[in-house]
Amino acid sequence: MVFPFLKTRKSPIWNRIAEDDSTRLRLKYDTYYHIFEKQQGTRVYKDGREYVMLSSNDYLGLSQHPKIKEYGKKAIEEWGSSTTGARLANGGRIFHQELEEKLAAFLGKEACHVFSAGYLGCASSVTGFAERKDVIFADKNLHSSLWSGIKLSGARCERFSHNNPAHLSEILREEEEETTKLFVLEGVYSMEGHIAKLPDFVELGKSHQAFIILDDAHGFGVLGNQGRGTADHFDLTKEVDVLSGSFSKSLAGAGGFVASSEDAIEYMRSHSKQTIFSAALSPASCKCAEAALEIIQTETEHREKLSKNLSRYRSILKNLALDTWESETPAIPIVLGEKEKVYFFWKALMEKGIYSIISIAPGVPPGKDLIRTAISAAHTEQDLDQIEEALTYAASKI
Repeated sequence: MVFPFLKTRKSPIWNRIAEDDSTRLRLKYDTYYHIFEKQQGTRVYKDGREYVMLSSNDYLGLSQHPKIKEYGKKAIEEWGSSTTGARLANGGRIFHQELEEKLAAFLGKEACHVFSAGYLGCASSVTGFAERKDVIFADKNLHSSLWSGIKLSGARCERFSHNNPAHLSEILREEEEETTKLFVLEGVYSMEGHIAKLPDFVELGKSHQAFIILDDAHGFGVLGNQGRGTADHFDLTKEVDVLSGSFSKSLAGAGGFVASSEDAIEYMRSHSKQTIFSAALSPASCKCAEAALEIIQTETEHREKLSKNLSRYRSILKNLALDTWESETPAIPIVLGEKEKVYFFWKALMEKGIYSIISIAPGVPPGKDLIRTAISAAHTEQDLDQIEEALTYAASKI
């Protein structure tokens, strides 16, 4: 006889894992989580085959810059690999403070806090300031990191149509004047390549005494004077209350930041769990970001090369009559509108040695299924020739 209390019961979560269609389809079509054996410039190697990387956010092409490598190596030699804990518990290090001071000065803000991931920084830019009794007004196309921050804040959230100040204005009319309001925006929307209509949002913010949070992960290093970002691009740095961003795009590293007034940064350090409990940014990541920040201020050729490459790439896409969703930046989608078309287009690019990324609904709005591409200052003329040939081939397949 087998006694019931001796039977081993398996968690229903294991059934959920075994029956998950999203994972089954992802593995079947092999579209994500690829492993590259090596990388040389814009070329990556998978299963012994060479590909041109066309989805990296290394906009300025700095990931192999010798100065950044030198700073990273020196930091490890001096400080080791990690501070092994959160700054609240283990304390920060002088390299954190130095980077924060340089970033704040560059961005035109009083103070800054750096994080071990851009995702943490973006989430903290919301959780550090919003409370349950507040109302957050959020662009429908915000990055996942910002949605995480919004959800964790506990504040009520009202969504408005993507980059649409008129729709936000309509929603605001329904709110009581005394309600504390926060606007959460992106400077550059990474999937669409759109620049925020920041002047209009700032005017609305003034009218409704709103606190404006701007994630500029994809604008930083690309827009504005010397790459100071979207707020600087519109000369509205003082009007934006909080700026957040990532080191993994133009700064070609890892980590993130939030910049604001000294009072606001200290307030965030008291109230954001992501700030309080996350491990400190590593010595190497800190010094690599510092080196990249120096480079974008002293070596103008990288932005000039990006502009040149971007001009040619846009010309290629235009000649092929491909829909780029009116992208204004180096993040350029190729909108195909159907999942099947996106898959076969992506596969055709892979056949021709071009690596890109698929993004389909619900990751993008219905009917906007796309190939997400990004151009870099590191792309060579040979790269662009191969990209043009591959795009022509892929377009012929659909």
